[in-house]
Amino acid sequence: MLSLRALLAAYKTLLVIDSSSASVQLGLFKTGVAPEGEWEKSVGEAGTAVFQNADKLLHRMGVTLSEIEAIAFCEGPGSVLGIRTAAVAIRTWGVLHPSPIFAFGSLAVVAHGITLGEKATNFSVIADARRDNWHRVTVDSAGKVSSLQRVAADQLSGPLTMPDGFRHWAVPPVNLGRVHYELAQWFPLVSDVELFRPTDEPDAFLHEEPTYLTWTPRIHRAPS
Repeated sequence: MLSLRALLAAYKTLLVIDSSSASVQLGLFKTGVAPEGEWEKSVGEAGTAVFQNADKLLHRMGVTLSEIEAIAFCEGPGSVLGIRTAAVAIRTWGVLHPSPIFAFGSLAVVAHGITLGEKATNFSVIADARRDNWHRVTVDSAGKVSSLQRVAADQLSGPLTMPDGFRHWAVPPVNLGRVHYELAQWFPLVSDVELFRPTDEPDAFLHEEPTYLTWTPRIHRAPS
């Protein structure tokens, strides 16, 4: 795992893509220019917004896709369709201009950002995992952030918060708070936290691979 600071020390240009929420966010870090990065954000379908935001951002920064030395993307939790759309874009770009790829988690960014920015402890950041389950990252009394968990709704306890723009299908807990999901604000706070892991196959994070019921076809015969 690497920190944002380590990535920026290793690569002159870093493109960040996050399509996990309703707001598609792209950031571009370039050595010697805007250390906090330049960002482009829009609300819309990831299949359109990822490419439009990339075009705007690269043009504004005077950088071509071939000059991007590394890419970091959010693997979730969040919109699986949005994340997989970004993953397809990254794989496609990689065919033309191969570059190292790094994945980071949405809830981990928020949990570390709240802990470091507000010195808060003893809380959880959650997102809907469907089927009455929730993704959860907890912060203990010492400020230690847990790994990503998947828990049943009745296992949620204590102060809870969920990032804005994350869809939910289950009824939210009554004590659920809200927090912004603006990477342009979170990244400066978590720049020294090791959040980024290298990957060769960008995709949406899943706690487990989906399973499918098998079906054996039978010939229907008229009753005798």
